[in-house]
Amino acid sequence: MGRIDKAFSADGILVALVFAVAMALLALRPAAAQEVEDPVFRSDVRLVRILATVKNASGAPVGGLSQEDFRIIDGDAEREIAVFERRTNRPLSVALLVDASLSTAIDMAFEKRSARRFLSNLLSDGSDPDDRAAVLTFSEGVEMLSNFTHQERRLHRAVDRIEPETGTSMYDAVMLASEELSRRRGRRVLVVITDGGDTTSYSNFRQALEAAHEADAVIYGVTVVPIKSDAGRNTGGENALNMMARGTGGMSFIEYGEEALDRAFSEILSNLRTQYLLAYYPPKHEDSRVRFRRIEVSVSRPGATVLARNGYYVPEESKILPESISPSRVSVGPNKRPPPAETSNQGKREDE
Repeated sequence: MGRIDKAFSADGILVALVFAVAMALLALRPAAAQEVEDPVFRSDVRLVRILATVKNASGAPVGGLSQEDFRIIDGDAEREIAVFERRTNRPLSVALLVDASLSTAIDMAFEKRSARRFLSNLLSDGSDPDDRAAVLTFSEGVEMLSNFTHQERRLHRAVDRIEPETGTSMYDAVMLASEELSRRRGRRVLVVITDGGDTTSYSNFRQALEAAHEADAVIYGVTVVPIKSDAGRNTGGENALNMMARGTGGMSFIEYGEEALDRAFSEILSNLRTQYLLAYYPPKHEDSRVRFRRIEVSVSRPGATVLARNGYYVPEESKILPESISPSRVSVGPNKRPPPAETSNQGKREDE
């Protein structure tokens, strides 16, 4: 019994010592916590990401440029490039949006064939195994016929299901596809095939363009017209799609047949395979009445043209770097992977 009492006494002393040490550590906690919290605050600052394609005077992609060849102007001042990747190999997510309005019926057969070839080339053996594509169709409504996948057969089946219906809701399609892309890591691209203007969207041009900008998505527009000399057609839709493409760093095409559509898809693929990724920290935004900030990206190569976004929307709630903190002190890591997609009853991932 005596040995039990002695052991208890020793344990009590040990507990007291542990308690005293714990209290001493707690007293030191505020200073240590402050050192840890600084990086957490700084990591909330949003980088402005730019996917850029550089073309020479002949329209061919220009590779091999260095960070020093690029210049970014935001407002009136040049910004320091914080991230630079030449021929970036970040995973690619492409949303193919196909107009299924009744006016496309005459061209639908060759559009489907060309779209299938584009998807096959996009996800060919030389592509990144993490690249994905999705197929959406729009008429009066918008429908996702295939979620993002690397399986060509699933995408081809989705294309085959497209059938002409009434209405053209292109803005809604761009907006919804941008929201889907915003959840994905890596590069984000929309390819829109249409034959005319929007007639039935709930959203408008500005809302669609803002959604694309906020998703850091690049838009490529392909307007298919049945007759090359159709001078009396309504070009409002072509102009709107061209503005969205130019504003996000993409291109727009007006094509008149299957062979021309294949050429447009081929140029889009060439651009996607020679993209540069740049990113920088934006300056403090002072005017709360204006959310869109214009930027200009240029290169020091005579005759070269840069395809890059022309601006970005300032988040409504954003944290700005304090003036005392240098951007060089903020670490930049790769995008976080999204949580694994839910599995079906067969145990296969939806995103495959």
